[in-house]
Amino acid sequence: MYTDFFKNFSDQTEKQLEPYIKFNKLVTKNVEVVTELQLNAMRTYSEMGLTQMKAASEIKDAPSLATFNSQQLTVLSKLSQQMMDDSNKLQSIAKEFKEDVEKLTSENLKTVNPA
Repeated sequence: MYTDFFKNFSDQTEKQLEPYIKFNKLVTKNVEVVTELQLNAMRTYSEMGLTQMKAASEIKDAPSLATFNSQQLTVLSKLSQQMMDDSNKLQSIAKEFKEDVEKLTSENLKTVNPA
């Protein structure tokens, strides 16, 4: 008798907590993806900055300064493109997260209000 009671109670509790567990998994996955994106971006920007610092330290005369200055447009273009790519990736992650949350919400509403 008590075994059935506890089994039913356990099953009901598990069923009630299922939406929270799914949502927590979704948030965890999203945080993981965003963190990876940020770490990759930080690595890329750091490498670009260090490369520029090394290049600036190599300036010794007017011709090397001219060469450095002529490379800056390429570097800025590359930096701008990287920032755009990172922004697009972040927007894509946010859109996917929003769609997943909406899907989860609609699934939960269907279980609460069966058609």
